[in-house]
Amino acid sequence: MLQRFSLFLSRTPTWFAPLNVAAAAFRSLSSARAVAFIALALALCSGVQAQTQSINLYTTREPGLMKPLLEAFTAKTGIKVATVFLKDGLLERVKAEGVSSPADVLMAVDIGNLLDLSESKLFQAINSEALNAAIPAPLRSSDGTWFAFSLRDRVLYADKSLKLESFRYEDLASPAYKGKVCIRSGQHPYNNALIASIIAHRGIAQTEQWLRGVKANLARKAAGGDRDVARDILGGICDLGLANAYYAGQMKTAAAGTDARKWGDAIQVIRPTFAQTGGTFVNISGAGVAAHAPNKVGAIAFLEYLISPSAQNLYARVNFEYPVRQGVALDPTVESFGLLKADLTPLTEIAKHRKEASLLVDRLGFDR
Repeated sequence: MLQRFSLFLSRTPTWFAPLNVAAAAFRSLSSARAVAFIALALALCSGVQAQTQSINLYTTREPGLMKPLLEAFTAKTGIKVATVFLKDGLLERVKAEGVSSPADVLMAVDIGNLLDLSESKLFQAINSEALNAAIPAPLRSSDGTWFAFSLRDRVLYADKSLKLESFRYEDLASPAYKGKVCIRSGQHPYNNALIASIIAHRGIAQTEQWLRGVKANLARKAAGGDRDVARDILGGICDLGLANAYYAGQMKTAAAGTDARKWGDAIQVIRPTFAQTGGTFVNISGAGVAAHAPNKVGAIAFLEYLISPSAQNLYARVNFEYPVRQGVALDPTVESFGLLKADLTPLTEIAKHRKEASLLVDRLGFDR
């Protein structure tokens, strides 16, 4: 038996290198020592295998959106995913944990949040041919620290009775819509990024003028969530507002008779464009391997799964988002919103204006 085990050691793959080094000395051991050696070898083998059997995911994404992807990943690879959902404070949590952090993957929405994690050295650089080949260069960091896996466009929800064939973001400040606009907080990352984008296009002075116009048009305090825009349109509080497209996909396909379905049925979705570029504002959701990931191998496997055709199809069909991988079909409901012509302003350039956008929102009292 000892001879057979020695032969096994001499033929193990490269990931079992520590045992290969010891194989040559195995035959010189006494029987008692050889038995002890076998026990140690099996323990090492178990440890290597266990390392790839689970990963820890820290995410700001809603658990319901991630569940289908996590279940499919585990079914495909056998690797379980323990999820820590952090609506706020992801960066602060990982910083506080330091080198002892159990996080393997950090996932966030909004380019600003991803850059904050990257600039705080909370990601580690990886070199994955699968990720680099499938994700366009503008949607991943040049140093391999973060990667985008879905796109989310900021669109117009409007009462179905309004005769609108097109809309510009600038139009939201038009006096024609006084008292007719609903929107969530200007400090929310979704709106902060949009305001930062307008600063990138037009400068701070013209952006301030636009934001003053939007505030003057509000039908209620800037608050709530994106779905609340549709709810309040149905309730007659407002006629239009900005929200992410995937929420409309969720509402319009919800079970008949539910509140969500009623809200979805009450609105039409139009993709606004910037007057200067003719493109629609698009943000991202993305992830990277945590700087001190205990299971780097499993973390990379998870990211590579997220860019696979099957996972990108789930992003499109279950989450109603735009996949970043080319050739993946959109959900029919999302496709019915019309062609998406994304604004080409680099997201990293937009992110530079986040602080200016936040200060402007406070200075104008937009949320009050």
